[in-house]
Amino acid sequence: MSEIAIAAERRTEFGKGAARRLRRAKLVPVVVYGHGEATQHLALPAHELMLALKQSNALLSLQLDDGAQLVLPKSVQRDPVRHTIEHVDLVAVRSGEKVTVEVVVTTEGKIAPGGLLEHVHDTITVEAEATKIPSELVVTIEGLEVGSSVHAGDVALPSGVVLLAEPELVLLHVLAAQSAEAEADEAADLAVAAAASEASAATSAATAEVEESD
Repeated sequence: MSEIAIAAERRTEFGKGAARRLRRAKLVPVVVYGHGEATQHLALPAHELMLALKQSNALLSLQLDDGAQLVLPKSVQRDPVRHTIEHVDLVAVRSGEKVTVEVVVTTEGKIAPGGLLEHVHDTITVEAEATKIPSELVVTIEGLEVGSSVHAGDVALPSGVVLLAEPELVLLHVLAAQSAEAEADEAADLAVAAAASEASAATSAATAEVEESD
């Protein structure tokens, strides 16, 4: 994984008012933790940060006046309506340092006719060097028959990457198309029944209120 260089500046003002001023200036407040050092309060350019975080487990090289700092995203807060980045927590890392991350699992190929692929888990937990985190892990599903499953232990890992998830963890499962449709219909029926039950309860409560008022 290549480093993504991004300009950073230190923050001296804190609080909601200061954060709003930063966002108006198209900057995002971030906090850097790690290595037992003092927490760093920084501001990063919003557009560049948004582009960088489109990459899973993006390794950022923060360009500060006193040198560069390697970090990984820990948590990202977004505006619930506009989906813009409001705040980011970052973890400081060093080249060669081992880190624990969740890596996305993607598929290639096509399953055998008559089946429907169910994605049970989309990521798996691995340990890797901070500068060598795979952006994704690819699983071949070509020709998988109904009833077949792919487990975490089946995934081919790059050199230096260690599986931390349980090897028996099911990632993918091939269902019979007909049974999958039946499960979907059953779920829909349950949802309708639940809604009807709630409506009935609401009607009963309303009737009781009327009788009490009479």
